[in-house]
Amino acid sequence: MIVTIITFIIVFGVLVLVHEFGHYYFAKRSGILVREFSIGMGPKVWWYKKNGTTYTIRILPLGGYVRMAGAADDDEDTLKPGTPVSLQVGDNDEVTMINASSKTTLFNGIPMQVADSDLVDDLYIEGYINGDESELKRYYVNHDATIVEQDGTEVRIAPRDVQFQSASLPHRMITNFAGPMNNFILAIIVFVVLGFMMPGIPTNSSTLGTVSSHSVAAKAGLKPGDTIKKVNSTKISNWNDLANQISNHPNKSLKLTIERNNHSKNVDVTPKAVKQGQTTVGQIGITEKLNTSIGARISYGWTQFATIVSLIFGVLGHMLTHGFNINDFGGPVAIYAGTSQATSLGIDGVLNFLAVLSINLGIVNLLPIPALDGGKLLLNIIEGIRRKPIPEKAEGIVTIIGFGLLMLLMILVTWNDIQRYFIK
Repeated sequence: MIVTIITFIIVFGVLVLVHEFGHYYFAKRSGILVREFSIGMGPKVWWYKKNGTTYTIRILPLGGYVRMAGAADDDEDTLKPGTPVSLQVGDNDEVTMINASSKTTLFNGIPMQVADSDLVDDLYIEGYINGDESELKRYYVNHDATIVEQDGTEVRIAPRDVQFQSASLPHRMITNFAGPMNNFILAIIVFVVLGFMMPGIPTNSSTLGTVSSHSVAAKAGLKPGDTIKKVNSTKISNWNDLANQISNHPNKSLKLTIERNNHSKNVDVTPKAVKQGQTTVGQIGITEKLNTSIGARISYGWTQFATIVSLIFGVLGHMLTHGFNINDFGGPVAIYAGTSQATSLGIDGVLNFLAVLSINLGIVNLLPIPALDGGKLLLNIIEGIRRKPIPEKAEGIVTIIGFGLLMLLMILVTWNDIQRYFIK
């Protein structure tokens, strides 16, 4: 159980970290200020500030986020009148840090009771120093100043020119798409790694790779390199066809038409009956020919990726045409249950599970649902068609509604997963 928990945290953490790093990297490249890059959720346990971004590790090792200046999920720096703060003032009497937290103290900070402020456009803060209401003091705020928020986290202020909406539409679109894109890239890389860990890549041809000694196939004279063209009168074009024909005929005589050295011959075999669960299948002791080339191992990453994507879209299509069922969804509890199964299969199982989950996360995030990356991209497309920005208020309302619906769905899915996997 401990191994499963640790594996679950690592898998979930890698997925989120890779996803959020995509947003982070392209936001930086687009001139958007990334105020915070958090690993984990909840209260912070460690933080470090560099190049305008505050990197935090938070107490719950699940999830994470990238906080971009001016984005819908970025809390606006509003200092209400009457708020007590302390200011750090540098050269030219410009404020370089605003401490709005009671958890930290600024050395030589100037205490102020805020009367008014603008940390986006005009960049100033004014108020009463040391409680003296006889004189209203105004300070201009440095463009790169920081603010210590209520929880004690120090982040850059968010002037208009470095906010998300100030970037060009193409830059905002690639920033929104970058998270799912990184999940897809991760999946392909993991599948390539698995390709190099395998003894070879299945060719899905009807050519034999190995023939087990003393097996039905060996006794019938089959050899590695033989290509099976027919089973009885049924033509065989790939390994799946061959496997199905043999497994469906336990203890029944079959005539195999094989090709060896450009010559054809017929061989009679009777597949051995083998019990697999509740069913009986036929086996003759052969394996598929494998491709051990470097090119095949690399291309395995793409082919597996394409296969999983096709399966997921098939499931989504079925859900759209036949209706939704709560059992079609899975949340963190289902991921934990899947991690337990994957862990039992060793490192190969965990890596395969990671790749499949990464694809799922990427595709789900691209669904045109408000609050998801796909919903944000849909708003970007609408903006491009309208040729003018969507009003921030309207976008905020849509995002809040979408986020609320997602939270409701997550609660329902989590409760359903608990009942499915732990309450039986």
